[in-house]
Amino acid sequence: MKKITIIINGKGGAGKDTMCEMAAKHFRTMNVSSIDPIKKIASQNGWNGEKDDKSRKFLADLKKIFTDYNDLPTEYIFGKYKEFLVSDCEILFVHIREPEEIEKFRRKIEKSGGVCKTLLVTSERCKDAYGNASDDGTDNYPYDFIYRNDSSLDTAESEFTDLIGKILCGINDLS
Repeated sequence: MKKITIIINGKGGAGKDTMCEMAAKHFRTMNVSSIDPIKKIASQNGWNGEKDDKSRKFLADLKKIFTDYNDLPTEYIFGKYKEFLVSDCEILFVHIREPEEIEKFRRKIEKSGGVCKTLLVTSERCKDAYGNASDDGTDNYPYDFIYRNDSSLDTAESEFTDLIGKILCGINDLS
């Protein structure tokens, strides 16, 4: 079985998590985010899960500090990638916001012999700016695929799973 890592990105509210949940109904998936270890640290120190602009900036700033200090976010998701390789899952969705971090992780996957594609989810519902580099820089990467999430949930599920199927089919066609 071929396995693929899909780095998924988009502004807050674009529907990335919803799209991954829909894909999980049709494919064997794992879903991980580079912000997960940062959220854990933040929650142990007073952050209670808010998704307002102030909290988004706090998490983005904290992630940058750990990225510069010991590359915790990348090391965490690479560990999850290793778990994915020995699992029965066929798709690993990895949520990364920052273009330089997307490229760094993509190169790390490809260097290890894995297949990695990038996917941007956009939506009219999203704000133009959130006031932090992580959310505001999502469009600054040359993604392999873009999914515009402005349909009804039923239509979006069909469209998105069709796109994921085509991505997976393209991978499985490789020799």
